[in-house]
Amino acid sequence: MRPTKSYSQNKPSKKFYFSKKKYCIYCKDRIRLVDYKNYKMLERFLLETGKILPARVSGACSYHQKQITKAIKRARHMSLIMYIEPKRG
Repeated sequence: MRPTKSYSQNKPSKKFYFSKKKYCIYCKDRIRLVDYKNYKMLERFLLETGKILPARVSGACSYHQKQITKAIKRARHMSLIMYIEPKRG
């Protein structure tokens, strides 16, 4: 009988990945209210498909994330932002 190796010896070595701490850009700049007329700022929170980024991805706090979603919906209604980006290609 051959001695078996332990499981920890067969595992590949793990590489640790440290990501930067996400922070709310509105809290950093001390902006209290999100304005729907500032569509350039709101476009940072949209995907190419037109979906709104979740707070865990964008880094926005819950207070500002609610305001961001409302502002994006208002800007879409006022046609400042497109609902869906046109397909390229």
